[in-house]
Order: sequence, then structure tokens, then C-alpha cells
Amino acid sequence: MALPDFDFAAFTTALDTQRVQGDLGWYDLADQVWDQSVSLNAQRPQDHPMCGGAIGRLSARGETSCQYALFLLRWMGRAPEEFLTGDMVDVGKVHLPKAGPDKRLRWDLPALHAAVNDERRAREMTWAQLADVIGCTPSRLTNLRGAKQADLALVMRVTQWLARPSTDFISAVSW
Repeated sequence: MALPDFDFAAFTTALDTQRVQGDLGWYDLADQVWDQSVSLNAQRPQDHPMCGGAIGRLSARGETSCQYALFLLRWMGRAPEEFLTGDMVDVGKVHLPKAGPDKRLRWDLPALHAAVNDERRAREMTWAQLADVIGCTPSRLTNLRGAKQADLALVMRVTQWLARPSTDFISAVSW
């Protein structure tokens, strides 16, 4: 089974295009992205992962975490499935959950792990066999159980293997 890839270059190009169309510098973009959750941010002043310089360097890095990407995907109004290339499983039209100024979008990685583990067992696969299919190490999959962060490309390959939309594992939360 061939799984699609997350086209990170297309993601960062779309982000940059939308930034330029809005006549925003990278730090202005970071402020806009962060201000999507302005009420929540006031309650959680210790949280502030948005840095214009870091966002500007994403294309050079070629990857990001699934949680960090959600801030940017929310700002763009796009679902991660829009950036998949290759043989994609049709999961229907995907829209990110609505999140007001008191919420953020977050991946529920323990729920993703539980779904993967259930499906792995149903298919009578070992973690090593599944890791070969997904294209990672077994520990990257088993670590999802308690993870707060994971690579965006990995979680998208996992959702495709499950034949489920990413939004089955994304919620608007207040943390």
C-alpha cells in the first residue's frame, strides 16, 4: 500500500503566498496567527510558540510539528489533506474545526495512537510491520500514545493509513 506524502514545499509556498497577498512581514504574520486565539492567550501568557523568524525559516527546515502546523493551517483556512501528494485515500472534503478566540486547534495524539493500535491489531500487524508501511520506526508510532508533538508528515501518513480525515483527531481546545 503506497501512502501519500505531505508536500511541505507546497504548504510553505501557500503560506508565503497568502502572507504576501496580505502585505504581511513574517513577524506580522506571527502576530496574526497568534491573535487567532487572543482570549485564550490572555489566560495563558506563558504560551507563545509563534516567531516570525521561525515561520520564515520553515521552508528551509522542510518539516514542522503537527501542532505548530495547525496554527498556520487555521490562519490559511486550509486542511492538511490539501497538501497531500501521491495515492490519497478519499476521506471526503475536510474542513478544520471552528475555533473562536478562546480556543486553539490541537491534535489529539493519544486518540490517534488508540485508533492506530486498534486497526493494527485488527489487521494482525506488529508495530514493526506497521512502521514499514508508514515509513518510520516503530517507536515513532508507539510514542504517539503519550505525545504532545509529532511530525506533521507522520500523522498525515497515519491518518491516510487509517482512511480517516485528520479532523477526526483535531479539536478546538483551551490549552
